[in-house]
Amino acid sequence: MKNFQRLNNLLGWSVFAIALFTYASTVEQTASFWDCGEFIACSFKLQVPHPPGAPIFLLLGRMFALFAGSDLTRVAFWINMMSVMASAFTILFMFWTLTMLGRKLFDKKADQLSLGEGIGVLGAGIVGSLIYTFSDTFWFSAVEAEVYAMSSFFTALVFWAMYRWELIEDESAANRWIILIAYLTGLSIGIHLLNLVTIPSLALLYYFKKKEKPTLFGGIAALVVGVVILGIINAGIIPGIPGLAFFFEKLFANSFGLPYNTGVLFFVVVFFGAVIYGVIYAQKKNNPTLSTAVLSLAFVLIGYISYTQVLVRANFNPPINENNPSDAISYLSYLKREQYGSRSLTYGPLFTARVTDIKRGDPMYKMEGGQYKIYDYKPEYVWEKDQQMLLPRLWSQQPGHAQLYASILGLPKDPTDQSRYVKPTFGQNISYMFTRQMGFMYMRYFMWNFAGRESDYEWADWTRPGKSNLPESIATNKGHDNFYMLPLILGLLGFVLQFLRKDKDWLIVAISFIMTGLALVVFLNSPPTEPRERDYIYVGSFYFFALWAGLGVIALQQLLSRVSKNMVTTGGLAFVLTIGVPIMMGAKSWDNHDRSNRWHSVDFAKNLLSSCAPNAILFTGGDNDTFPLWYVQEVEHFRTDVRVCNLSLLGTDWYIEQMKRKTYESQPLPISLEMDNFRTGINDQIPFSENPNVKDGIDLQEYIQLVKQNNPAIQVQTTLGQMNVLPSSVFSLKLDSTKIRQMGIVSKEFEPLLNSDRLTWSYGQSDITKPELIQLDIIAHNNFERPIYFASTLGSQSFLGLKEFLQLEGYAYRLMPFKVPGARDGFVNSDIMYEKMMTKMAWREMNNPKVYYDETYRGAPVVSARIAFYRLANQLIQENKLDKAKAVLNHCLEVIPDKAIPYDQISVSFIGPLISVGEKAKALQMAQTIMKRCDENLNYFIESNGDSQDIRVNLYEMNLVVQQLHDAKLENEANKYEQMFNRQYQRLGNRLDDGSGAE
Repeated sequence: MKNFQRLNNLLGWSVFAIALFTYASTVEQTASFWDCGEFIACSFKLQVPHPPGAPIFLLLGRMFALFAGSDLTRVAFWINMMSVMASAFTILFMFWTLTMLGRKLFDKKADQLSLGEGIGVLGAGIVGSLIYTFSDTFWFSAVEAEVYAMSSFFTALVFWAMYRWELIEDESAANRWIILIAYLTGLSIGIHLLNLVTIPSLALLYYFKKKEKPTLFGGIAALVVGVVILGIINAGIIPGIPGLAFFFEKLFANSFGLPYNTGVLFFVVVFFGAVIYGVIYAQKKNNPTLSTAVLSLAFVLIGYISYTQVLVRANFNPPINENNPSDAISYLSYLKREQYGSRSLTYGPLFTARVTDIKRGDPMYKMEGGQYKIYDYKPEYVWEKDQQMLLPRLWSQQPGHAQLYASILGLPKDPTDQSRYVKPTFGQNISYMFTRQMGFMYMRYFMWNFAGRESDYEWADWTRPGKSNLPESIATNKGHDNFYMLPLILGLLGFVLQFLRKDKDWLIVAISFIMTGLALVVFLNSPPTEPRERDYIYVGSFYFFALWAGLGVIALQQLLSRVSKNMVTTGGLAFVLTIGVPIMMGAKSWDNHDRSNRWHSVDFAKNLLSSCAPNAILFTGGDNDTFPLWYVQEVEHFRTDVRVCNLSLLGTDWYIEQMKRKTYESQPLPISLEMDNFRTGINDQIPFSENPNVKDGIDLQEYIQLVKQNNPAIQVQTTLGQMNVLPSSVFSLKLDSTKIRQMGIVSKEFEPLLNSDRLTWSYGQSDITKPELIQLDIIAHNNFERPIYFASTLGSQSFLGLKEFLQLEGYAYRLMPFKVPGARDGFVNSDIMYEKMMTKMAWREMNNPKVYYDETYRGAPVVSARIAFYRLANQLIQENKLDKAKAVLNHCLEVIPDKAIPYDQISVSFIGPLISVGEKAKALQMAQTIMKRCDENLNYFIESNGDSQDIRVNLYEMNLVVQQLHDAKLENEANKYEQMFNRQYQRLGNRLDDGSGAE
């Protein structure tokens, strides 16, 4: 086929154009939830994101941000477009990789292919690359500013380069491609470490090319070498080089008395001098293999040098400076990702294990007096020996995980110790790995991409053939996609064909598929539940299976050749039959990947900030509470007077130090504790140990001062030395009532409650974690001079027992100097909250049913809004301000209607208030919609043995509708719906009591 190469280039760029159009049409216009807000903010100002950082991503993101010009609201769009471009190029290189693999199936060069064979090969490239284009996980990452799109691009580029290298017969030219691959590998470290797992495949391909008669032993040895190289880079170069640098730094500072950074400078000069010498030595020896190996190492290091960007920017102390890797100690910790801890992979404890002893681990250093001094040691926990086993899969100490493990495995409580569960067997441990980690947490994701997805609800299953009678809530869910397993079938056909015809190439693809999929499952050892679906981790394995799906076109062509010997006819027919698969995938998946008019991630952040008074301190929780706030403040410069204080990070010394500095218009937070009071390992958790002398209460300011002094009055002796404790469950804080009245922060209706010179509350008999300690320090020394707010999305413990002192003002609670007894969930100031909810909140496109809002948006953002509207309306009804309450309820139904975002558990509670304000027709319409939906859901969940939590939620909603109608004396409607509820409840029998059916 003489024009094959020309067509190969033309069609490659054509699928690139299709992918580019697809992703550019569906790209998010602003910052998505999760890490995107952080990455956009850090790219825009070259700040320091969470470990281990992504310096290449940030540098490229900064370049794309320049396209926004002076319009700061377009910065996020252009950084998202970087992912669009990277993803489109991924598809381009995937196409070219597929055509190379396809040609190898025929054992022919490009110009030797017949027309029919060429049609089959090019058809494989088109179909396979487009299947991956429209696959669920890859498309999701392609339209947002996350590292996975760029990571996929480097994976595709390196894999293509591997096979491009194989085609080159001239050794000197081929060696240049190996050096290029090494350089790309080094650069990829500055994006994401997942790219490294292709190295074993590269080693295998190198062996197959260099060895005329490869053997099984040789192949295994090549794989081992590849794994060793992977380990050298991942565990040696990345943390090892900084570790050696710190060794010399400590030696020069502590032993030789030289200034800080002298040892680092010495090491850098010596190390790179040795590398340069190695390159020169290899050249002099005229040894191509040695020269290529040394140059490859050098180019890996050149790519890895991108991490100096982290060090440089950290020393400028930008507002986002996670871990503050500005010196040798923190830089090493940053690259080692120490803040995430570690999990035992080969041998270790189970979730039923208890600590029997705590020993001193590695020393922890601080910089003091020109030296690196040990201030403490990392704790090394010694676990019960009989509660450990090989390949421990069942390990997590996070709250609630023990119960989840027990529920999944059906473990009873230990009859000899009811405070813990029976130890799982090794068989149960391995069964959990296969069924939960590899099955539920990997194969489910895999099938989403190649069979279809049941819905976008959390923990949704994949779509099985023949599954019918779906409830409307699932059938009309935009995330419901059914691919009829056609991509999977194509992949299996390609898998078999390549195995039969080119077993070496099959092995290379298979190793890559396993390393980016099941091997990661084993390595990551996921806990029983995650904050979000983690399918993006395994996107590499979906790439390699899509290669087989592309080769499935040639497999189909071969099957058709049994009917017709005309290869042109069979090739054309195979292409026509299979091109419909990616077209179908694109058509079905477009609606649940189109983010083009979605703005509420940013509006939610602005609404949260708008809930706060000027110069406020705002306590927030995890990623989705904080990262959008960082984005709107750092990029759009919105409400930079509010100091966002992330409680997930407030347990780290570097973040506390940052809170003690001025940022934009926000003055330093009033934190009295010093670095030595909150370094890593110090006051991480202060246990409760009641002292009878102060059990009735302790002054908060005095207590913080005692902690600061490490005063023996609040300390007990432990195996690790003296430890601070909490001697009382009650705190008090002195108030200047006269000054507070003059400040005007208390509304007139609440002034009678400001009748004490001391604020007293029960913290509870709980330990104080470091974030809570800093919260208490801020409250103790703020003296109500700055407004303090708690985001409404926080967990109950984060409110420090202060709920009766918290005034709800939109999406956040404001700490007030008075108590409303019985206000267990805070209290509402209707005047302030009405103004904020009705005039200061943004709801762009939230009422547009064509805009796609997934589970993340339907979660905290929508729930926070509906709760705020509900509580405001209830308060106004109690105050007999029915017109205002009616306006509030109608405004909520207008800006967040059911047609765009279906009613949830909070919406159900609107029925009673709607009736109270005279909106009976709307209330009954809502009741009918909810009851019909819940009835359909329960029919489906019960018949399909669905998750018991889903069943409970729908029963709860039905029961709440009935109760509200009874309360409103609408007995006819109430009785009708009560019969529906009773019928479903009776169908369940004892299932709800024994908890069976839980996932």
